[in-house]
Amino acid sequence: MIPANYFSLESLVILVGLTASLLILPLVLPPLPPPPFMLLLIPIGIMVLLIVLAFMPSSSKAKDVTRTFM
Repeated sequence: MIPANYFSLESLVILVGLTASLLILPLVLPPLPPPPFMLLLIPIGIMVLLIVLAFMPSSSKAKDVTRTFM
């Protein structure tokens, strides 16, 4: 359970206001046109780059990097 003094009154008002705006504004505002196709490829390119970097072998000379922290 979250303690009663975890959020201040100001932060609680901001959180409630943001939640209300996220719930109400999409119903009031007109729908936006879809973005250009090339703009949609940017997040896919970032994801591919992160996957490649995650599986790339380390260039570190240490054999077992995690052993140095233990």
